[in-house]
Formats: sequence, structure tokens, C-alpha cells
Amino acid sequence: MTIRVVVADDQDLVRAGLVMILGAYPALEVVGEAADGIQALDLTRRLRPDVLLVDIRMPGLDGVEVTRRVAGPDVTDPIAVVVITTFDLDEYVLGALRAGARGFLLKDAGPELLVQAIHAAAAGDALIAPNVTRRLLATFADRAPAAPVQPIDPLTEREEEVLVLVARGWTNAEIARELYVSLSTVKSHVASLMAKLGARNRVEIAMWAYDTKRT
Repeated sequence: MTIRVVVADDQDLVRAGLVMILGAYPALEVVGEAADGIQALDLTRRLRPDVLLVDIRMPGLDGVEVTRRVAGPDVTDPIAVVVITTFDLDEYVLGALRAGARGFLLKDAGPELLVQAIHAAAAGDALIAPNVTRRLLATFADRAPAAPVQPIDPLTEREEEVLVLVARGWTNAEIARELYVSLSTVKSHVASLMAKLGARNRVEIAMWAYDTKRT
């Protein structure tokens, strides 16, 4: 099945590069391009793509506000959003995730991780660049650990293994290779962890692992 994508970035060369990268993958189809946040919001609402790929800093509306309006907790029928940026700042990462983004990547992440993030978002999963996850955890390490939420059901032995590797910032593909299991199996374990822990994304899974001293 083809994944329909809207690409939003105010830099023409960057946007053209993203469109070219995605166009090289038959399973992906760019159905719209936006040069500012207002246009991104309009296109996303009209075209209803499977995934919106949006830059964090744009004129009109920034990527966080666009994300909140199409994927936030108050949105009845949310669109999957992947935020991509050159700005490696914690407030942008947390703002995007709290607004409802399913993915967060830096623009130097490379085509493979970009495509993985789009596929993950379209499938209802979340992918955050491993280096971003690791740095966020280093930031959270300086705070007093919160009282960890108890999982709805006990974690299985395999879920515990996946939990530790997610907390280290590993991608699903890296976890699959480490544990000698399929990629779909890893995705199932990550989805189960999110459900049991009430986590919205991989960073929240990793934070729970830190608070419970799994790392």
C-alpha cells in the first residue's frame, strides 16, 4: 500500500531534496508540498495524507503548532506527523512530541532513517532519532526521578530486553539484529510496552526505564 505524504519546509532546496528522496521509494507518494505553516495546515486538512513531514521552524505557523492542530490530543481524527529539523534543541523535541508528533528526526539523519520514520508513523508507531533519545535521557538524568507508573500488566522477559535497548536509543532494526528477531516482532514489543506503560512515544518508554532503574 502506498503511503501518501505531504512535505512542509520553507527552504525550497531542502523541500526539493526531501521530495526527491521520498520519490525514490515506490511505497511513498508525495501528494503535496508546503512552503509555510499555514499552507501545510491547509494542505494536510484538505488532502488527508497518511503522514505529514514538517519542519520545526516555518513562517506563518511553526511545525509544533501545525502538529498540535492536526495531531494534538484534542483532534478527533489526527494525522500522523514526523517533525524534521536542523535545530537540535530539547524544547523543540519535547514541544513536538507533546503536540502529538510520532517522529522526530534531524535533517542529517539520512534517507534510511527518514523513510523508517515515515513508515513507522503511518503504521501508528513512533520513531525518534537515536541521538535525540540519548540526549534527552541525559537531560532527564539531572532531574529527580518521578514516581514510576506501574505497568497495566507485568512486562515479559523479552519486553524487558526491548525496554533497555529502546532506552539506549536503539532503532527497531538495531534491536531486531541484537535480539535475533524480526522487525515486526520488535514493533509488536514496542507497541505492547507503550500500551502497558501508557507511553506515547519511545522517549517516554526510555524515561520509564530510567525512573525504574532499568538502564
